[in-house]
This record gives sequence, structure tokens and C-alpha cells, in this order.
Amino acid sequence: MIETERLILRPWTHDDADRLFDMMSRIEVARWSGNGVPMASIDEAHTRIDRMPTRAGDHPAAGLCAAEIKATGVVAGMAVLVPIPASQGIDRDDMEIGWHLHPDSWHQGYATEAASALVTHGFAAGLPALYAVTFPDNEPSQAVCLRLGMTDLGLSTDWYDRELRAFRLAPPAKPVG
Repeated sequence: MIETERLILRPWTHDDADRLFDMMSRIEVARWSGNGVPMASIDEAHTRIDRMPTRAGDHPAAGLCAAEIKATGVVAGMAVLVPIPASQGIDRDDMEIGWHLHPDSWHQGYATEAASALVTHGFAAGLPALYAVTFPDNEPSQAVCLRLGMTDLGLSTDWYDRELRAFRLAPPAKPVG
């Protein structure tokens, strides 16, 4: 569990399935995720929650977190730090930072706040760099990447077997002396 000023980043539970389904069944959210197809049933939310530990992999910093608003207990969305699948024929072993928010939590800074906490967590655990990938026209997520201080790498086909806009963040420099 990671706490920020306004959020608690914690594992998803089956008690969160209704909220996950409500978020990922909306085309305006699902279009930016995976295959872009909204969830069609609550069973898909339960299945996704069951798969989350496998998707996170075995790095100690990795996880798919519910971003719960401290003041209300409502899950604003998810923040993830997971291995990013390299495209076929590409030899990469990178970690991805990402986020998806419910529309009722958009434009409140939650994505940047949650992602910033995961950046700190990931670099404290020794990750050498973090990557984010967005669909080329996902300007809101690209803005979050830039607020995090990520470098825009332009369009790339290195991950997910598709052309995506890629961003990279190196750990902060260690002081000399």
C-alpha cells in the first residue's frame, strides 16, 4: 500500500469489481486500454482482478493498484507499474507505468498524483527506467507523462505489437560528493 496526499494505492479486491466494471465498461475509458473494447459483464471485472498478480510479474515494485480517494473511499481508478510486453522480435525488458481513471475522477490531478507515487516507489526499488505508452491521440495521458517529467520518444513499435507514443523516465541523478 502506498499513500499520497489524497490517495491510497492498494491491491484490487473483488469488493472493487463493480467500480472496475463501471470504469472499464465505458468506451471513453476502454478505448485507451488494451484492445479498446469495453468490458461487457461484471464477470470480466472479477476475471481481471484474479489475473492482476500474474500481470504484475515478480518485481517487488510492480503492481496494479486501485487508487482510492482517502476522503471518500471511492476508487478513482487504477495506477500500474508492470512489465511492458515487447513487440514480437524486439528484445526489451522494461517496466511500464500507466493509469486509467473513472470519468468522475478526471481533471482532478489523481493520475499524476498516483503515477508520481509509483515513480518514487519504482526508483526506490532500483528500477533503471520507467516507460509509458499511449495511443497516438491520447493527449490527456501524454500530458500526464510530461507532468511526470518523462521524455517523449515519439512513435514506437517496440511494445504491444502496435505503434504507440512512448515516453521514458530515468531515475533522478544521485548527488555527487
